[in-house]
Amino acid sequence: MTTTALKKLLINRIAEINDVSFLNAIKTILDTKTQTQVLSLTPEQRLEIIESQKEIESGLFVEQAELDKEFNKWLNEK
Repeated sequence: MTTTALKKLLINRIAEINDVSFLNAIKTILDTKTQTQVLSLTPEQRLEIIESQKEIESGLFVEQAELDKEFNKWLNEK
């Protein structure tokens, strides 16, 4: 069953429930999975992110696949 199909099934099943206690229990479970966490960054961290974004836009980065090749090459030389 796909995620979308399962969601639709659950929505339909929940719509049929009239037990407030049970619905509150489901709400509690859902609240623990859907709470968004707010990440607090220091000014230094924010600046580092901005600088990193500028470097990426300028092409100053190495893709993971290329880094893996270099790392494996280095390992094989030993």
